[in-house]
Parts: sequence; structure tokens; C-alpha cells
Amino acid sequence: MLIHHDGSKPIYVQIAEWLENEIIAETFKSDEKVYSQYQLAEMFTINPATAAKGLNMLADEQILYKKRGLGMFVSKDAKKEILNRRKNETLTGLVQELVLEAKRLGVEENDLLQMIQEAIRGKEEKK
Repeated sequence: MLIHHDGSKPIYVQIAEWLENEIIAETFKSDEKVYSQYQLAEMFTINPATAAKGLNMLADEQILYKKRGLGMFVSKDAKKEILNRRKNETLTGLVQELVLEAKRLGVEENDLLQMIQEAIRGKEEKK
């Protein structure tokens, strides 16, 4: 993953999202230790405090938990929580934006549904 230093998204948020993606991909499973702030800082050439902020953000959301003196670990239901949050917040927002744009462009509901189905089929064919 590349960190976008000049992007609109803060680096610590990018680190948190990257770790979430690693949890979804099961690179890190429940109760497994994740990278330390120093490992993340070295991996992404960032300040350790920035990496710590990303880790703490996930701890605040109960995606990670701290074991004193040992580091951060993946919470039991972390993957499920991440998927639920992304579905309920991110995906719902994207769908609402898509529907609003379709209305602005005068796209009929059936045409929009057909576009979505074609996009799904296109992704399945590439697998």
C-alpha cells in the first residue's frame, strides 16, 4: 500500500484503513498481534506518533485491543465489525450518491439496475 502524503485523507486514517483491510483479508486474525507503531513507521516511512494514532483509532473503535507491554491485538469480532460498518456507512453512502446522480441525469430505475447488474457480471467474469 502506498501512503498518500499529499492526499486529503490524514495519514493515520490511511494506516487504520490499511490495517482494517489486512484484517478483512485475514492477514491478521482474531487475537493475533498486529504491527507495532515502530514497525508501521518503518514500513510506510512515517512518524511513529502518526502510526500510533492510527492504531489508537482502531483501539477506540474496539477493532484492536491492547495487552500491556505486548502490543496491539485484533479483537474477536473485528472483521465482522469492520464489514458491518463499511456496509452500513460507506456502501450505503455510495449507493445514495449513485441514485442521486442517476436522478440528476434522468436515468430510469430499470436502466440503473441494469448498469449495476452489468457491473457485477463484469467483475465476476474477471475472477
